[in-house]
Amino acid sequence: MLKINNLNVYYGRIHALKGISLEVEKGEIVSLIGANGAGKSTLLKTLSGLIRPKEGEIIYLDESIAGKPAQSIVKAGISQVPEGRRVFAEMSVEENIELGAFLRRDKAGIQQSFQKVYEVFPRLYERRKQMAGTLSGGEQQMLAMGRAIMARPKLLLLDEPSMGLAPLMVQTIFDIIKDINDEGTTILLVEQNAHMALSIASRGYVIETGKMILSGSAKELQESEEVKKAYLGG
Repeated sequence: MLKINNLNVYYGRIHALKGISLEVEKGEIVSLIGANGAGKSTLLKTLSGLIRPKEGEIIYLDESIAGKPAQSIVKAGISQVPEGRRVFAEMSVEENIELGAFLRRDKAGIQQSFQKVYEVFPRLYERRKQMAGTLSGGEQQMLAMGRAIMARPKLLLLDEPSMGLAPLMVQTIFDIIKDINDEGTTILLVEQNAHMALSIASRGYVIETGKMILSGSAKELQESEEVKKAYLGG
């Protein structure tokens, strides 16, 4: 579904991504793990069209999307749940969710998607008239995910969904990610919580200072001494 080849991204003179290559097959959950500042979010922003790569290929469903504007990428079926959730605090939960369907014109389909979001996240239905800024961190994460689902993505990019959440809520969010995948959405998951990320993934990659240093099945990475030492507290 997604193939990245020799991707190089710069912030001014800073070489943020150095020859990154990665693949995601349809139906997979692929986890990208790495420390803070390793380049994980930069990669997702580049995939979403928010940053233009200096060189390299991004092939999505056999078509090049490198450097395309963000709205074209959403239209093609890629949605991102950004780091830090980024909900619109002074708009209601319902208005935030509706914004996810901004590029759609099928009113009946949008209503079906609303129902779907509320089925997946019943708590959002309970709080649909509340201002988004009054929600807890976990509820805002649900809202950001619900908003992304409204675009009917084929590929969902998740950036640090567990950040700042209580352990019980982290488990809830990861259960929901698994359910979304089970229903047919392919997922690229960026996450510092390596244990949780690898527990639901089929494959994974490890990124350090802008370079891919390891890749393999989730099981291989969980058993890797290097990964255990750096990310799993082993």
